Amino acid sequence: MLVSLVLLLLGALAAVVAPRLVSRADWPEREPVVALWVWQCVVAAVLLCFALSMTFSAAAAWQLVRGHVFAPAPHAVVDAYALGANEPWSAVLAVVLACGGLWTGAMLSREIYRSHAGRKRRRMELLVRSPLLPGEEPGGEPLVVLEGERPDAWWLPGAAPQLVITTAALGRLKGSQLDAVLAHEQGHARARHDWLLHCSAALATGFPQIPVFAAFRNEMHRLVELAADDVASRRFGRRTIALALVELNEDRGVFGPCPTPDAQLPQRVNRLLTPVPRLSAGRRLRLTAAAALVPVVPLLVAFVPGLRALG
Repeated sequence: MLVSLVLLLLGALAAVVAPRLVSRADWPEREPVVALWVWQCVVAAVLLCFALSMTFSAAAAWQLVRGHVFAPAPHAVVDAYALGANEPWSAVLAVVLACGGLWTGAMLSREIYRSHAGRKRRRMELLVRSPLLPGEEPGGEPLVVLEGERPDAWWLPGAAPQLVITTAALGRLKGSQLDAVLAHEQGHARARHDWLLHCSAALATGFPQIPVFAAFRNEMHRLVELAADDVASRRFGRRTIALALVELNEDRGVFGPCPTPDAQLPQRVNRLLTPVPRLSAGRRLRLTAAAALVPVVPLLVAFVPGLRALG
């Protein structure tokens, strides 16, 4: 049962320490794609710690579970985990962690349902504001123009994703700025950033007291925008996408002294206009490899006793 406790403590430690370590780093804004990968690996490691701890706790508490988990294992491997002690708290820990897993699944299901319902509602609203012409199929056009006095543009995900833009935005965007906005939104769609946002929102909503999940949600909202900005800037230049962001959001007061819900926009514009050199390819590779090894740590903790028993 020592393995179960170690995994539980390891997951709790990672959930508290990892957000602080990543937030102190100065490279996520320079490499948002790498930062997205690091956050996913950290969250996966935390969830894996709790899942493995639940498995070993259940195996220690109930013979039926132990028989399924260690069915093909030699007796020496089973003895190495000291599962026969049957501490009374093993069942309690297993049930608590199992409830946490069920709650996570429920939150993910709710987030998927809300996303699907919201997407369906927005498409219905889009059909009302922009009716289909005779012979035209829903979702057939990748770009939809809406009559509107407020400059705005957004990506509508789905099986047939569409970029929706208002006539006011078309009047403001000049030259290749419209193409830059389209490239920005296509960057979101190709990288499936909507799934990252849904998963992070589900975890943060279901477990608001766990620091890593709250930080995961906040950083996903910030990093996906930075990553999409970089996609657009590589094709059309940093100045072009920065000016497009200013044109679309100038009337919303986001560049004033008072904080707004879109307070990160000025930071994004400053980042585009005052670029910092990217990390070297070698350092990006090392960061990616190191992040990929993070979920391996709980696996090593789980399997080391069995491997030692096998010699």
